[in-house]
Amino acid sequence: MNMLLNGIATLLTALSLALAMGATERPNILLIYADDIGYGDLSCYGGTGVQTPNVDALAKSGLKHLSGYSSSSTCTPSRYSLLTGQYAFRNEGAQILPGSAPLIIDVERPTIASVLKGAGYRTALVGKWHLGLGKADGSMDWNGTIGPGPLQLGFDKAFFLAATGDRVPSVFIDDDSILNLDPNDPISVSYEEMVGNEPTGISHPELLRVQADRQHSGTIVKGISRIGYMAGGESARFRDEDLSDRFLAEAIAFIEEEREEPFFLYFATHENHVPRMPHPRFQGASSLGPRGDAIAQFDWSVGKLVEVLKETDQYRDTLIIITSDNGPVLFDGYWDGAEQKNGDHQAAGPYRGGKYSVFEGGTRSPMIVHWPERVKPGESEAIVSQMDFLASLATLAGVDALPTNAGKDGQDVSEALLGKSDQGREYMVQQGMGSLAIRAGDWKYIPKGVVSDRGGIGEWIRHRVSEKGELYNLKNDPGETEDVRDQYPKKADELRKLLDQETGRTF
Repeated sequence: MNMLLNGIATLLTALSLALAMGATERPNILLIYADDIGYGDLSCYGGTGVQTPNVDALAKSGLKHLSGYSSSSTCTPSRYSLLTGQYAFRNEGAQILPGSAPLIIDVERPTIASVLKGAGYRTALVGKWHLGLGKADGSMDWNGTIGPGPLQLGFDKAFFLAATGDRVPSVFIDDDSILNLDPNDPISVSYEEMVGNEPTGISHPELLRVQADRQHSGTIVKGISRIGYMAGGESARFRDEDLSDRFLAEAIAFIEEEREEPFFLYFATHENHVPRMPHPRFQGASSLGPRGDAIAQFDWSVGKLVEVLKETDQYRDTLIIITSDNGPVLFDGYWDGAEQKNGDHQAAGPYRGGKYSVFEGGTRSPMIVHWPERVKPGESEAIVSQMDFLASLATLAGVDALPTNAGKDGQDVSEALLGKSDQGREYMVQQGMGSLAIRAGDWKYIPKGVVSDRGGIGEWIRHRVSEKGELYNLKNDPGETEDVRDQYPKKADELRKLLDQETGRTF
């Protein structure tokens, strides 16, 4: 009898362990996607102007990637590649978009959301979208049902901005309609001509809370002038200081609701994109002015999400990834003191360039991966691109095979992502503003052309690359200061041919 009871107890224990392992094998996935936060902006990556204790805690108990990349140094292309697993340069429409642009992802193309939804995940987008909305003919009605958009690409829930805070329309979209829109006060949006008779940054600069350049001097909403023009929708307009709190509230609500099935939450923050208007709680939280204060606000949001995961008993079963869409930028249209208050802070870390640049500072991003008991603390030099997330997360979610029309540029680097292997991808194409480059191992090749150098960090500089191209050894020269093309012409030619092969172009 004792032997039987012992056998039953052993069997129950084994079943319990199997169930626990099974739950852990299909993790919740929280992808926290920052905006314009550079490699050196977080204190765990050496940032000095602002402290990020919540992100640092995840980095300390998780894996800090040192060669994590966005696919582009600007937002729309990076987001396109992240969701689709395809290089953005393969889609001519994947450029920085106006807020009125049509959807640039074919609804038949698999995305992270649609693949995980097909695997039984509940999926949500909260935050910045900037991939277009509506049909290609531009026939979308802002005052009616908005689409196609995130809901047609695999998201069960979506609460988002159409584009960026500095672009109209300055409203929240809840699933497929504008939140709090009064039908008696319809919205009009244009990027070609002025609509309505509301003041602009050009006509009424005295109404502005922060002065802006001409591009950002369209319609004034809540004291901030924007790119583009809008009229109407007064009750729906957001206040910039409330963006972070509102997005956080929506993310928390989704997490608290999804306790039965695994979830995928794409939390695309606005920090620290311009206009940088952090909540009054965070004003003065750093030595960097509004830019650093926005990073402190981002860190606080991360901490709140971790708290909720713990309170709902989902923390152990949640894979958290923190990364950014591109490198940093100081001045980007608004005179908010970012350059003057930057001091010795190195927003791109040891790397050259920043937002808009094909140099390392443009695409090398902070990337932290945390999964209790599954990711060992440490650092990784493996090359991992955000474009690899689709295939890698599908593997971790137990997806046997991706759809045949899924993006082919991304790779399954799940072992490297979790730190189980030090081998990531062998090479990848990097996209700057109007330029491309390629990294293979320790080597980086930039073909002929004119490229952005400092990416808006300080004085804008355009760097001219000669007919021969430029070659850098990133191991010996991470700051890309010494062109060694003449010393290693065969290596430069090898990478040039590889770039030709990958892009279908001739450099």
